[in-house]
Amino acid sequence: MILIIIASVALAAGLLARQYLVGKDIKPADAQLNFSLPDLADKPQSVEQWRGKILIVNFWATWCPPCLKEIPEFIKLQDEYQDKGLQFIGIAIEDKQPVQDYLKRININYPVLIGGEGATMLAQQLGNVINTVPFTVIVNQQGQIVHHQLGELTREKVLEVIAPLLAAK
Repeated sequence: MILIIIASVALAAGLLARQYLVGKDIKPADAQLNFSLPDLADKPQSVEQWRGKILIVNFWATWCPPCLKEIPEFIKLQDEYQDKGLQFIGIAIEDKQPVQDYLKRININYPVLIGGEGATMLAQQLGNVINTVPFTVIVNQQGQIVHHQLGELTREKVLEVIAPLLAAK
């Protein structure tokens, strides 16, 4: 019993220490987003090509039920707001093959990039302190991160965050 208590305290201390240390590397809200990852054709895609748009960058995986739950809503939002300067970008944190298999079943209307293990590190740099998926950042037209979302991102939350960005246009 004593060993279990000691192990629990050690685990909690380790998690707090990790969050504190990782938290030091979290980019502030005005951090600039900058990355390049391959698409499904293995062609590098730089986030710079979408500069000037409101970006919703979603880290996801095919094995993640909440991730898959978000995607249909993201597709609808992309359709509704693309003419107003909104751009979704999906970053898969896995290999290309499962993503290609998934995309045979659902037609995603926004870029899907393959990040693999590197995407996990990128997500950490952007504020994913607990290494969870889905993880999403929303970026304003100037390229500054204005919102981090650990876990599922709802339509209501997207609209809440982008409304002032659309108004500022």
